[in-house]
Amino acid sequence: MNDIQATVKNLHPLEVKIILHYSLGDELTIEKAEADLGFRSGNGNQALSWLAGKGIITELRRERAVLYELTDLGRTWKEKGTPEERILELVRSARSGEAGSGSEAGLRLPDIAARLGMENKDIGSAFGSLAKLGALALDGEKKVIPLSPAGGKAGLVTEHLAVIRGLLEKAAGREMEAAGRNAGADAPITGAVFIAETELSAAEKAAVPGIAKKRGAAGAAFRQVERETVVFGFTGLAAELAEALKAAGITGEETGALTPDMLAAGSWKGKTFRSYNINVPPVRLIPGRTNPYAQFLEGVKDKLASLGFEEFDGPLVETEFWNSDALFMPQFHSARDIHDVYRLAEPEHAASVKEPWLSNIAAAHESGGSTGSRGWSYAFDRDFTRRLILRSQGTALSAKTLPGAKIPGKYFGIVRCFRYDKVDATHLPDFYQTEGIVLGEEVNLKTLLGMLEMFALEVAGAGEVKYVPGYFPFTEPSVEVHIKHPVLGWFELGGSGIFRPEVTESLGVHVPVAAWGIGIDRMALMALGLNDLRELFSYDIESVRLRRTKDGTAEEAV
Repeated sequence: MNDIQATVKNLHPLEVKIILHYSLGDELTIEKAEADLGFRSGNGNQALSWLAGKGIITELRRERAVLYELTDLGRTWKEKGTPEERILELVRSARSGEAGSGSEAGLRLPDIAARLGMENKDIGSAFGSLAKLGALALDGEKKVIPLSPAGGKAGLVTEHLAVIRGLLEKAAGREMEAAGRNAGADAPITGAVFIAETELSAAEKAAVPGIAKKRGAAGAAFRQVERETVVFGFTGLAAELAEALKAAGITGEETGALTPDMLAAGSWKGKTFRSYNINVPPVRLIPGRTNPYAQFLEGVKDKLASLGFEEFDGPLVETEFWNSDALFMPQFHSARDIHDVYRLAEPEHAASVKEPWLSNIAAAHESGGSTGSRGWSYAFDRDFTRRLILRSQGTALSAKTLPGAKIPGKYFGIVRCFRYDKVDATHLPDFYQTEGIVLGEEVNLKTLLGMLEMFALEVAGAGEVKYVPGYFPFTEPSVEVHIKHPVLGWFELGGSGIFRPEVTESLGVHVPVAAWGIGIDRMALMALGLNDLRELFSYDIESVRLRRTKDGTAEEAV
């Protein structure tokens, strides 16, 4: 008995009304409940779902039904006539001279389409149907002529047209009935009005497939819908609950909320209110918030902008020239192997590369040009340098910024890059780099190390940092910065160095330039307390709602 009382207290008014309205042997559907009890659309589905979850009703069977809904085209047919009706009327009147001069007698199909304002395909389809019934034919000049159907076909044309007309009238009448039932209501009917296949006569069932479609029904008079109805029956628990509800005086009409208007007017007096369980936990509130990684990237931008850096950006598709050649990376050399790029299939090449930078860089590769270098001593391929690829390093934008850079000047970018790579905890095929350059007469390695320390300690939040000598074709000296992750251990954060004269002199810059390209994704691992790069791009919305602390623990953001 205690279980029954507990269930009674947890019943929604919609559930109460269903339990009290029906008997143990009654069958129930969503549509039946909404119609019998005056529920709003959707309330029946809610109530039956709740009752099924509590074991008060159970599924008996599923019934499949085919329904037909009148389309806009069908309504036009109903008002103006079907294509068959209109063609017959036009052809017969033209043949008898009633539509104009005798020269109009015997119209061709395109003429009929133009006269009726219909598409050729629709006219052709309707003519084919009438020709099959023996009502129309084409003469030797491809003109449409009316026939007098012989034998058993004499009444087929009239019957066919009458069946289609009857379907249109029945559907339109059903819509008018629905509109009439809704007259005076607060809101208009929003649901579709259907005719069930079981309501159709044998002749209508035979005719409707020709004027109905399941998909793309805009070109048909009817839209065909297949619907599955779930039929429910009551369990023995329903009878016990009905008795308990009656004994408690619960009707389902109880008031659920006490409003200010009710208090002001005193209308609350005499009303019965639903009981409330104050121990029920409140609804979880999930406020919107910025993706943690996107927020981290914006924070890095703000940090650099506050230090006086100007932001640069550029297209994802780049030429080999700016991606590698302008950075003094020799063509067809092992130094290019670390940049396993994605090439564009179409177009394969850019139209040109801007001068004088192309000639300057080509000379630097071949002989050193005017940079004081001996170059790489090979024939620079000016066709290869125009090849289009997905940018593999953010340093490409640093190179493109040099020709117009201010001196002294500071520039940065947060740049998306692409390299073919095996995916693991610290590698992805596309990733972000924070790229930057500092130009000035006093710029040196000490300037660069100060910037790297800021990134490692203040941005990434690393506790341990070390610098390792590195090699890059475009910088000398070159330095790699490594940080220690509490789980992943030591890993490279990025590379840096002082641009070589082959890069700066060729692009019109005659002062030292410190440059770095740091994997900002990897900095985020440390800053956000993550252990795998793939977590930065997780589709798990719950992970986005968590705020990570530097010790790696997570708490829900509120």
